[in-house]
Amino acid sequence: MLKPWIAYLSFLLIVSFALSSAAETSFDRETPAERDARMKWFREAKFGLFIHWGLYSVPAGEWKDKKDYAEWISEQAQIPMSEYEKFRGQFNPVKFDAAAWAALAKQAGMKYVVITSKHHDGFAMFDTKLTDWGIMSTPFRRDPIKELAAECKKAGLKFCVYHSIMDWHHPDYAPRRPWNDTARGEPDMDRYVQFLKGQLKELIQNYGPLGILWFDGEWEKTWTHERGKDLYNYVRGLQPDIIVNNRVGKNRQGMKGLSKGREIVGDYGTPEQEIPADGLPPEVVWESCITMNDHWGYNKNDHNWKSSTKLIRMLIDIASKGGNFLLNVGPTAEGLIPAPSVERLDEIGAWMKVNGESIHGASASPFAKAPSWGRVTRKPGKLYLHVFDWPKDGKLSVSMPPPAGKMPKAYLLADPRHKPLPISANPSGLEIFLPPVAPDAAASVVVLEVTDKAL
Repeated sequence: MLKPWIAYLSFLLIVSFALSSAAETSFDRETPAERDARMKWFREAKFGLFIHWGLYSVPAGEWKDKKDYAEWISEQAQIPMSEYEKFRGQFNPVKFDAAAWAALAKQAGMKYVVITSKHHDGFAMFDTKLTDWGIMSTPFRRDPIKELAAECKKAGLKFCVYHSIMDWHHPDYAPRRPWNDTARGEPDMDRYVQFLKGQLKELIQNYGPLGILWFDGEWEKTWTHERGKDLYNYVRGLQPDIIVNNRVGKNRQGMKGLSKGREIVGDYGTPEQEIPADGLPPEVVWESCITMNDHWGYNKNDHNWKSSTKLIRMLIDIASKGGNFLLNVGPTAEGLIPAPSVERLDEIGAWMKVNGESIHGASASPFAKAPSWGRVTRKPGKLYLHVFDWPKDGKLSVSMPPPAGKMPKAYLLADPRHKPLPISANPSGLEIFLPPVAPDAAASVVVLEVTDKAL
C-alpha cells in the first residue's frame, strides 16, 4: 500500500498529465469547412437568453448607502470576503422553476440559453466538487444549472454557460483583492488554472454537451495570450464541437468586442451593450450582449427598462448585420425572472411567432447602407424588409436594380394568405404599395421574392 503522500503525488502527476495532454491538440488549425459546420447552429440561431444569476442577487444592488450595484458589488463596494460569504445563508431561491425559464426563452423565439455557472465573485452555481464556495453550501442545496440544462434539452434549446476566468474569492487567483480577507498564502496562478480547468471539466462532462463556453474576465495582466490559447484547446479537447467566445484570449478591443491581432483565440466576437454601427465582413461571427435595463445582475432599484419595440428593433438590426442578439435577464434571490423582463420576452415572442422566419437562419442585408425606413435580412430567393417607419403615402421604396423580366412578388409576412402587394419599377429601384395600417407597430415585415441575380 502506498504511503498517503506518495499516493497524493501520484494523483497530481496523473491529473497534470491528463490536463496537459488535452491541450496538446491545437484546434485552431481546423479547416474552414470544419469551422463552418461547428458554427452553423450558432449562425442560424440569431437570438439567445443571457442569465446573470448568483449570490449577488441577495443584496439586490444595495450596500450601505449606495443602490447602484449588481454582479460587481463585491469589488465595487469592496466588501470584505468574510462579509460577502454571509450572503450564502440568505440565498434560497425556492421559486426557481427551470422548466418555466426554458419555456419563456423558447416562446420568445430564442434558440439558446447562456447562464452564469460562475461570475467574478467565484461563487459556483453548480454542484462542483472542487470547492465549498457554491450553491450546495446554501439553504437551497439544489443544482439549478443541472435542472436548467435538462429543461433546455427538453425544449430543444442549446444549453450554454458563462464561466469567469477572473475570481475574486479563490486564494490562488492573482491579483488578489485587498478585501479578500479569507485567503491565505501567496496566490499561484498556475495552481488556479488547474482549479479553473477542473471546474470546466465538471461542466462539460456533467452538464453537456454544451453549446457555448462564454468566458469573461480575461483583461487582467495575469491572464496571458498563452493561457488563453491553452484553455481554448483544453475545453475543445474535452468537447471538440463546443463554441468558445473570444474572451478566452487577449485580443478583444474593449466593449466593441471584436478581436484584432495576428493570432486570435476564440470563435466569435462579443460586443457588449452596443451594436456595430456598420456591417461586418461575412466571415466575422459576432454576438451583441445587451441588458433590458441598466444592470446585468438583479438590482431592485433599476426600473430603466428598454421598451419591447426597442428590443425587437435591436434584434432586427443585429440580424440585418449578420450577428446574434444575446438578451439578458437578472433573476432575483427568490429565483424569479423580474416581471418587466417576462413581459418584454412575451411581447418579443408574439412578434417572433409571426415574423421569426425573417430572423432565424437569415443572413445579413445585401445592401451596403440600411434603408431609411428600417432594416433588411435575406434568405435564398427572399428579402425580408423590416419596416420600422410605415410610409404615410403607402409607398415603400427599395433601392435595387429593376427586374429584367418578371416583376418580383411582395407580400406581408403577417398575412397568412400571402396576398401579393402591388409593385412598380423605376430607374432607382422598386416601389411596393402598402396597406394604410402597419400590421405591427414595432416592425412589419414585407417579403420580397427575388432571384439572387437581381441583387
